[in-house]
Amino acid sequence: MVRKVVSDDPKKGLSFLYNTKLGRIILKPLVANKLLSTIVGHILDSKLSCLIIKPFIRKNKIKIDDFERKKYYSFNDFFIRKIKPEKRNIIKDKNAFISPCDSKLTVYNINDETMFKIKNTIYSVSSLIMDNALANEYINGYALVYRLSPEDYHRYCFIDDGEVTKNYKISGKFHTVNPIVYDKFEVFKENTRECTIVKTRNFGQLMYVEVGALLVGKINNHDVFKFKKGEEKGYFMYGGSTVIILIKKNIVKIDSDILENSKNGYETYVRFGEKIGEKI
Repeated sequence: MVRKVVSDDPKKGLSFLYNTKLGRIILKPLVANKLLSTIVGHILDSKLSCLIIKPFIRKNKIKIDDFERKKYYSFNDFFIRKIKPEKRNIIKDKNAFISPCDSKLTVYNINDETMFKIKNTIYSVSSLIMDNALANEYINGYALVYRLSPEDYHRYCFIDDGEVTKNYKISGKFHTVNPIVYDKFEVFKENTRECTIVKTRNFGQLMYVEVGALLVGKINNHDVFKFKKGEEKGYFMYGGSTVIILIKKNIVKIDSDILENSKNGYETYVRFGEKIGEKI
């Protein structure tokens, strides 16, 4: 299978916000004020917001026939639309490590100092999950960063059978997850995120970290304890958002094309349920 390699150009609006003096003046209250994110969320929940659905579909070239047919009562109602089951193939092989979502994937090795690189900024796993002891468990493992753009399907799943052992939330600022901001802010450290430790049948202990985004920051995880492979874990409201999965060492062999793309600074487009690696 030949996968699409992604190298996104910064959006003009984001370039203005992050790379100009006036833009940064405007940005400061946006990222610091959760009330504004709440207000924007209410607007997108309103019936009036239905007016932007059709332009959004055209702009992002969304194949609307791939999704369940229903009447939408707001833009957010449309944004969290469910895809037809037959449009995403969940690989059932127990040894197959699957993607939890439609996204642009980058894989990072977690070295002995538990540091990994996202674009041109260095992060520690401990600062991401706010737990030094837990971070140490993932040394020499992988950090899989799945970046969702507005046009992507914004629901995500569990990648194996298992159970949730711990759940916690970290409050923070809502920066965009577009690559343009990586040089300016420690995005994944500052953004609000939800952390879930899961014990899986075939891949041991994994950790999910969902990251909120600018003007949204809304992460909706289902209240589940036991789960099956491919079962929906949750969804994001409007905005580019990110799912990160931490894997311990010597557990998964990631597909070589994804590793090569990541090494060369490119993202790889992957789909919900697609095999991206296999059990060692």
